[in-house]
Amino acid sequence: MTSPTVRRRRLSAELRRRRVQAGMTLSDVAFELEWSPAKLGHIETGIRKWPSVMEVSALLKLYGVTGGQREAILTLVRESRLRPWWTEYEDVLSSAYVGNEAGAVVIDTYTGMLVPDLLQAPEYTAALARSQGRSPHAVERMVAAFLKRQDVLDRDNLERYHAVVEEDALHRIASDPALLRAQLCRIVELAEADNRITVQLLPTSVGLHAGAAGPFAVLGFDEGESALAFVDATHGGAIVESEEAVARCQEVWRRLTGAAAAPDATLVALRRFALLA
Repeated sequence: MTSPTVRRRRLSAELRRRRVQAGMTLSDVAFELEWSPAKLGHIETGIRKWPSVMEVSALLKLYGVTGGQREAILTLVRESRLRPWWTEYEDVLSSAYVGNEAGAVVIDTYTGMLVPDLLQAPEYTAALARSQGRSPHAVERMVAAFLKRQDVLDRDNLERYHAVVEEDALHRIASDPALLRAQLCRIVELAEADNRITVQLLPTSVGLHAGAAGPFAVLGFDEGESALAFVDATHGGAIVESEEAVARCQEVWRRLTGAAAAPDATLVALRRFALLA
């Protein structure tokens, strides 16, 4: 079963589609069910995270959805209400992003001055957490959460994980040779073990480039669902869903991968870097 976060988004889109098929506006539905238009709008946009089975049943009855189609949508409601593992780590994770990442079949990511989350060695994650001023307890929780999150790379339905890694992100930890070697070996190990995982090194010599605006990821999904992007920021970042905005992120991604070293050349460079560390 895919991520509850993705289930919720699919449920919102399906309910919106069914309303439009029934030829009803938000105001029409709100009047018939004696709801506020805002309540229905929140359900259709996913702002209200957990609509109840009773609420969705009322909508489906109004839209004339019956039989197997009704049961399939109600199953989606139940699955969207499950409590996923990452809600236990909201102090150290962006729940909105991780929930979507957990259900994505394609992940393209650029993380600027940092090693991408899913490629981080535990030693790197711990050092990063300490640099952010986290307590020893929070450091342990961040490492545990990131290790759990990296299970995404082992999912059977993952089609592609593609990361562009800044050479500067590795130079930043060069003062700790043991940490650098652990991180380099982790990246090489993952890229060599699974042909679904692609890593490209972006050399410092490239200079200013398309990713200068900051870290981001583009996530693709199955079942014909639209891609979305996550734009990282100090305040926690934001999910981007508009087709135009996602397309802009995808264009930046194409330019980054065009500027970066090829995957094979990247592995050669990382192995050499590890030997010199």
